[in-house]
Amino acid sequence: MPEANDHAVDEIADHYVVRHASLDPIAATMEGITGHDTEMTDYSPDAAEQRAEHDRATLRALAGAGPTGERGRIAVEMMRDRLQVNVDLYELGEHLRDLNILGSPVQNIRQVFDQMPTDSEHDWETVAARVGLVPEALSSLQAAYDEGIAQGLVAARRQVVGCVQQAEVWSGTGGSDSRPFFQALVDRFDASGVGSPALRATLEERAERAIAAYASFARYLIEEYSPHASERDPVGAERYAVWARVYNGTELDLEETYAWGWDELHRIEHAMRSVGERILPDSSLGEVIELLESDPARSIEGEDALRGWLQNLMDQTIAELNGVHFDIPGPVQRVEAMIAEPGGAAAMYYTGPSEDFSRPGRTWYPTLGRTRFPLWGEVSICYHEGVPGHHLQVAQVRYLADQLNRYQRTLGWVSGHGEGWALYAERLMGELGYLDNPDYELGMLRAQAMRAVRVVVDIGMHLELPIPAGERYHPGEQWTPELALPFVIERSMFPEDFMRSEVDRYLGLPGQAISYKVGERVWLESRDDARRRHGERFDLKAWHRFGLDLGSMGLDQLRRELARF
Repeated sequence: MPEANDHAVDEIADHYVVRHASLDPIAATMEGITGHDTEMTDYSPDAAEQRAEHDRATLRALAGAGPTGERGRIAVEMMRDRLQVNVDLYELGEHLRDLNILGSPVQNIRQVFDQMPTDSEHDWETVAARVGLVPEALSSLQAAYDEGIAQGLVAARRQVVGCVQQAEVWSGTGGSDSRPFFQALVDRFDASGVGSPALRATLEERAERAIAAYASFARYLIEEYSPHASERDPVGAERYAVWARVYNGTELDLEETYAWGWDELHRIEHAMRSVGERILPDSSLGEVIELLESDPARSIEGEDALRGWLQNLMDQTIAELNGVHFDIPGPVQRVEAMIAEPGGAAAMYYTGPSEDFSRPGRTWYPTLGRTRFPLWGEVSICYHEGVPGHHLQVAQVRYLADQLNRYQRTLGWVSGHGEGWALYAERLMGELGYLDNPDYELGMLRAQAMRAVRVVVDIGMHLELPIPAGERYHPGEQWTPELALPFVIERSMFPEDFMRSEVDRYLGLPGQAISYKVGERVWLESRDDARRRHGERFDLKAWHRFGLDLGSMGLDQLRRELARF
């Protein structure tokens, strides 16, 4: 029977993950794959070619796997899509200009240390070994960027400036008042109370070299890379279409999606005005938000208090949803709230658990130097990053070793699927009654408005589209970053410092910012379709279980698979 070949697909997937982990140890650690924590990724052109050839070889192996059962069919389709995307990006030379403020090797080399355990002397020996390789990793990255310069494949100056600022924060140079990251790592060793004086001396010496390497890398970007950087931020329609497929797993009609983004923004803004009336009648939405931002009774003071509040909210949510709206396995019921290290981008983010759950899933909150935190916008974001959002989605997939192969459980992330689910989860919590407080409902709607704004400005800036003639904001003018910033501040109603970082993010990661609303659209339309087909027999809990148990995949495949429910 065809089912027998599912095992062959599992073996191909397992081999891919094992080899990929050795070729990209940073990605391995980020995805919870153990065994490579003393190693660093080589970003040089030769190493990138090795990774691309591994993708090509795996595609050939999948083509020869023969007929499979249903489980194998889903896995093969998903893997082919993702591996082909990797090959396409490599052949376009995108790895030679992979430099942006949020998801590039510049950040990954630093952030991988956030995912490493530090409970024992052995843990710290592992950390020290990897710290010692930071200069080598940055040198290999410089080799890739030099080759990009030689081929005329360079990042935009805006992204270079942002990465310089980050490198200067982590190295304590350039006027930054933050303690250098790797020196702070030594401080954590001292506070841990484990490890010998000799290990401390080794860690400190290697930390000093890592700090110097990031300082040197910042100078390289300023003095050697920046003169070659592109003055243009937009990537244009052709590159944007490729990246939109990378992040969403679908061929989008970008003009239609752009127009739909405007429609969504208008719909959400109408709902926000209605909720605002319930909070502060006969007042403008700006006045309502001023109240929510300034009222001490609606805020929390201090990073520790915020972290504790987030942890309590996630723990309480898991306890209340489990067995009622979702069946949450024991290991998945643990998630940690964390405060992010200074120097990164402004958005809250999630990192998944290790395969054996010894490292839990974690939500990371950048405080941007603030000490007071209004809560009206934090509740739905916590649902997005924690449960029923990213943590439930990612950690449950990690848990399903009997249903999903190792590639699906670890490396197979598609932003449209994942961010779409997490944005859907925010809305779902409102439907389930968890946002009945109008403060929190308005916070959810503001988050929705910001994601609709992303669709408008991300497509608009990169394709240099005109603003529709009927809009009140600069009708008929062509989108530019300069036009986008006031627009996103006004229409998202998020703080200016956050939205400045967001605009830079959109320009550095074309097609990623739209994945939230684009993905949510597929989840919502598929749910509506299932309700029409099943009528009164529709079971929302069963539909959620069916959808999440599929694992991550491109949106075209997701729509087809959900149609089978």
